[in-house]
Amino acid sequence: MTTKKRICTVIIVLVIVCTVCVGGFFVWKKTGKGGSKSSQKVYVQKVSSLNTASDFKLSNCSFLGVVEAQESVDVKYDSSKTVAEILVKNGDSVKKGDKLLTYDVEAINLQLEQAKLEVERLQNEIASNKSQIAELEKEKKNADQDAAVSYTTQILSLQSDNAKNEYDIKAKNVEIKKLEASTKNAYVTASIDGTVKNVKTVDKLQQDGGDVIMQITEEGDYRIKGRFNEQNSKDIMQGASVIVKSRLDDSTWKGEITSVDTSPQKNSGDDIYSFGSSDEMSQSSNYAFYVKPENFDGLMLGQHVLIEIDNGQDTSINKTGIWLYSDFICKDGKKNYVWAKDKDGKIEKRYVEIGQKDEDNGDCEIKSGLEKGDYIAYPDKSIEEGMTATTNEADVSVPPNDLGTNDNSDADTEGGDEDIAFDGSGEDGMAIDEDMLASMTDEEIEEYFNKLYGEEENADGENADAADADAAFAE
Repeated sequence: MTTKKRICTVIIVLVIVCTVCVGGFFVWKKTGKGGSKSSQKVYVQKVSSLNTASDFKLSNCSFLGVVEAQESVDVKYDSSKTVAEILVKNGDSVKKGDKLLTYDVEAINLQLEQAKLEVERLQNEIASNKSQIAELEKEKKNADQDAAVSYTTQILSLQSDNAKNEYDIKAKNVEIKKLEASTKNAYVTASIDGTVKNVKTVDKLQQDGGDVIMQITEEGDYRIKGRFNEQNSKDIMQGASVIVKSRLDDSTWKGEITSVDTSPQKNSGDDIYSFGSSDEMSQSSNYAFYVKPENFDGLMLGQHVLIEIDNGQDTSINKTGIWLYSDFICKDGKKNYVWAKDKDGKIEKRYVEIGQKDEDNGDCEIKSGLEKGDYIAYPDKSIEEGMTATTNEADVSVPPNDLGTNDNSDADTEGGDEDIAFDGSGEDGMAIDEDMLASMTDEEIEEYFNKLYGEEENADGENADAADADAAFAE
């Protein structure tokens, strides 16, 4: 064999080795470490854990609530004043700012006049004392030592009286301002909208000795008290729209948060909001908010409800049963199927019936073909029927494709990545037999590969590439 032939033979053998290695890699990739199809493991998940149907869950936007009586506000009066007239009676509806009672203005004016006269008297007394002090100072200058001491004592006493009178004047001026304000606002007004209850007469007030003259209960018979904690306080705002849901049936009511109480609420042992922990450092503080529903039809005093922030969820599809993200659904012509685990623990095509679709959420209803206790796999091109199902991600041969593209069509994706199947054949289908190659001569190997790759021979009967190699070598 010539030197040129040996070089060609070495090149051909290197090509064979590379071809076998590459082919072995793709065989390993395709079959999963070289095992049989039945030994390949596919990761599956339980349908119940993938179900997107809106079963009850207390989320960050859901709060427990209870129907209670409306808030009542005590209306107190100034016991230092005389009530002239009570302007409302039991059962009257009032608005915030409406007048409820008036005080006796004449009595207030009389107190005001007396206070002003007292200030005037004190001012006159101060002026008189100052005159006496000035006179005593003159006499003290001409008096002997013993008399001077007596003058000094009188002067200090008058100065002390003036200091006290000046303080009394300041106090009376404050009282005068209050009395003047009382004459301008000689009435008590309602602090909330509501209904007047438990009105007392002036005689009854005198008998009881208290200062609560009536109560105002907010409009409506009930309100809903909800609780939130410091962790979800950002969701609670006065004026926010809410949806109140019954815990007994599908009844709902729309409402509005009317007030938020930021005083920490105490948890008692029988409180529905208590969780039984006595470790204060491990708890979060609870606060109250109040909801006014649009109507109370069907609600009862003491009824427990759920309160959700209204984000438009009442207009969404009411999902029951089994709903899966559409990526799990594959197409077989006009039929729909999922890769499911059969009774023997193997992967099978499970045909399912599709119902409603939620385009916004990307999921669809499974009407038949699956149960919540079944297990399914995320679609992958490498999955085949007969592979073994596993719930351990570490065991899988076909890895879970959580972020992969689900090919729901029978056609290959144009321009996409595809698994390359290497079956040990050349481009013209001729099998590469390693034992046969080992028994061939160099000339036979060269001729074999010429035929295998369909290369044209040159005029001398040699492969064109080999001729080029010879020419290069000769040079």
